[in-house]
Amino acid sequence: MDYYFTTKQMTVGYQKRPLIRDIEIGLKKGEILTLIGPNGAGKSTVLKSIAGQLSLIAGTVLLGKEDLLRMPGNRRARRMAVVFTERLRTELMTCADVAATGRYPYTGRFGLLSSADREAVREAMELVHVTELSEQDFSRISDGQRQRVMLARAICQEPEILILDEPTSYLDVRYKLEFLSILQELRRKRGLTVIMSLHELELAARVADRILCLKGEYTDRFGTPEEVFVPGYLSDLFGISAGSFDEVNGSMELEPAHSAPEVFVIAGGGSGRNVYRSLQREGTAFISGILFENDLDYPAAKALAAEVIGAESFEAVAPELLETAKEKLLSCRRVICCRERFGSMEQANRELLDCAYAVGKPVELRCRNAGEAARRDAPQEGKRPAPEGVTGPQTFQKGTGKWQR
Repeated sequence: MDYYFTTKQMTVGYQKRPLIRDIEIGLKKGEILTLIGPNGAGKSTVLKSIAGQLSLIAGTVLLGKEDLLRMPGNRRARRMAVVFTERLRTELMTCADVAATGRYPYTGRFGLLSSADREAVREAMELVHVTELSEQDFSRISDGQRQRVMLARAICQEPEILILDEPTSYLDVRYKLEFLSILQELRRKRGLTVIMSLHELELAARVADRILCLKGEYTDRFGTPEEVFVPGYLSDLFGISAGSFDEVNGSMELEPAHSAPEVFVIAGGGSGRNVYRSLQREGTAFISGILFENDLDYPAAKALAAEVIGAESFEAVAPELLETAKEKLLSCRRVICCRERFGSMEQANRELLDCAYAVGKPVELRCRNAGEAARRDAPQEGKRPAPEGVTGPQTFQKGTGKWQR
């Protein structure tokens, strides 16, 4: 396959001492490559080597058929832009002045901006939402604002390939999403190829076409997000020993409480995640069930609960599993119910709540309309209407938590 950007047997390091050997990368035009790996793995070293700021120890970097690192400086600046984390030394420069330096490869020896150059600067600053900063002193704005101005500067160069080192590090969540959305827009509309490092794995999974994983003397893996974000791989790559990271869902959780479970949580449909995390912060161990394996609450429950009573997705809950869940509920001191209503596939959890009321377990309702749910769900004097599809009233049997006619 003909790639637009390739590295062949690229070895990088410092003072002729290899850090990472034989790096092989192949990207099509307009693809986004994200480098991930633990601190000190060499992400910045790889980026600086591709950008020509560090000499290669071995190998080549090609843009099309040309050796990128042998291009004349001005020509390379027209084809490649770089945004690194080092602070620029600016004196009495406005943000517009800084962004305008991206036009220098096109201005000639004296650096005079034409009307077309100024229009390019205006468009770039507008694209990254920093127009309002144009006349502000670059040295007096926040780190996140500087990062966006530097992206505008890079866009002004009209490059074919953009190199960024941890570009979202100083951005709040709004601007992280805007920043990466801009990169995707540039890749779609202008065919911009992007190579960057990210610490936010959940963002890497969403924005990248290819991911390069760095650990040790050789690259650990190179592939699509679907090939990289597989169960267990990233936990091993980063050596996660406290807490957990779910590669499939892109979520991370802290270490669960290690004690005998005190609480049984009835949840489902995403209603239980905040309760799980609240219990974890308290250091309270809990059991959760019954959860289908495709339920939104299931990943957090697996990470934080002492035990999860899971049911096979799209299948009815087996009677034996329901009995097991009741036994676990009876072993806990109290019950938290996160469900406001129970759907047709949740009658097992409806029965678990009934069981808790029957044996007198303290029940706390944590849902949006807890008061209404409490009035609706609490049984009165041991009797309540039968569940949907069953005729006649039912009576609780103390100790077992079962309803019988």
